[in-house]
Amino acid sequence: MFGIPGKQAVSITDKAAAQIVKLMNAGDKKGLRIGVKKGGCAGMEYTMEYVDEVDPMDEVVEQEGARVMIAPMAQMFLFGTEIDYEVSLLEAGFKFNNPNVTEACGCGESIKFEGM
Repeated sequence: MFGIPGKQAVSITDKAAAQIVKLMNAGDKKGLRIGVKKGGCAGMEYTMEYVDEVDPMDEVVEQEGARVMIAPMAQMFLFGTEIDYEVSLLEAGFKFNNPNVTEACGCGESIKFEGM
């Protein structure tokens, strides 16, 4: 919907793709749907859920067996984002490197976009 012909809406690192495939297979799911919603101290939060079906309005990105669907209302906010998976001593999880974010809260859970 908001894409550039020949360019994927989001990119997925090898680590993130491996984790997405692992979780897709464990739950017998079609893929990971990502989006944004109002909330958090900075105004917006990312959403993630493994789903059984692909919505025809979703932007679908497939890489190394991983399938990520971008919810229609989130496409303009997530275009150009890199999805990574990081493991540290205390935690592990997906990280969004989003060039559209203008502010983020200290805990890293909520974000703000220009004009929002």
